Amino acid sequence: MRTLNVDLGERAYPIHIGRGLLNSDLLASVIRGRQVLVVTNDRIAPLYLERVLAQLSDFEVATVILPDGENHKQIDTLDLIFSEALERRFSRNATMIALGGGVVGDMVGFAAATYQRGIDFVQIPTTLLSQVDSSVGGKTGVNHRFGKNMIGAFHQPVAVLIDTDVLATLPANEMSAGMAEVIKYGLLGDEAFLTWIEDHLDALMSKHSQAISTAIEQSCQMKAKIVARDEREGGVRALLNLGHTFGHAIEAHLGYGGWLHGEAVGAGMVLAARVSCAMGMLVESDVQRVLSICQRANLPTEPPKGMTPDDFFRHMAVDKKNVDGRLRLVLLRALGVAYLEDHAPMALLDDVLTACCH
Repeated sequence: MRTLNVDLGERAYPIHIGRGLLNSDLLASVIRGRQVLVVTNDRIAPLYLERVLAQLSDFEVATVILPDGENHKQIDTLDLIFSEALERRFSRNATMIALGGGVVGDMVGFAAATYQRGIDFVQIPTTLLSQVDSSVGGKTGVNHRFGKNMIGAFHQPVAVLIDTDVLATLPANEMSAGMAEVIKYGLLGDEAFLTWIEDHLDALMSKHSQAISTAIEQSCQMKAKIVARDEREGGVRALLNLGHTFGHAIEAHLGYGGWLHGEAVGAGMVLAARVSCAMGMLVESDVQRVLSICQRANLPTEPPKGMTPDDFFRHMAVDKKNVDGRLRLVLLRALGVAYLEDHAPMALLDDVLTACCH
């Protein structure tokens, strides 16, 4: 097992990465109260819920099983969590456990942030995407029909437990979606890591244990450092949204769940690279390198058929990174060097999107 630390002073917490963590007593050791609410979904519950409950025999435990899918990441679904906690009279010393992917983690984190004005929660991510990205950093929330994750809070977990064995049951498309976030870390801040991903991509896609553990550790380490510097996304943390402005527009256009989040981010990263090239920062060979690695990871590299530049602009207008009505994009000065761009010419963006939309 490897343990990383998210350095946030009094709210610092560990990220434990290893095999077989669901069968260890590690979970019980990070819970501070006696009441525990385990929240999962109907796809993960049959696979891993009993293992988690077996580690909690000394606690007062309740469970909530949510419907699976991004389309259920909404305020109405949160009531299932709140109602169970209130019916069981769970106090401010209770702990919520998020057992699932990014949707479960985001919703449970938001429920924990707002239940009795804030209680502990633990992340047990079960998808590659949630293990390398969404389980770390304390971003929580739900979607609204006008925008993704527009209702939420910053609320850090007390621990993140990443059991790499659970990836054995992960479907191929979920594996690809998670690889989008791994690739993102190489593109935004570490070209050497990007080269390592390219060299080990076949092993990663076939779930080779050592390669996967290295990718998870490197991704979490990068995110932990960024979060420690900028917890509430006032500056450098916004770079973690590389590909996400375009990706969120795709998700909103298709309806949440039409594409997996990581699939939309994959296409979004290619678009970000093309815009960066059009602005004179990347060369065409850089764009082709981004395109190639996303294709090898079986990610979409173009917008969905029928989506227009106007569709993109309409959805991007409500992106959370925008400042005073200006569209803010995460672009690339070079592969491995991301920056925030507030003044990308709209005509240039329209030209790039027009060339890519079919």
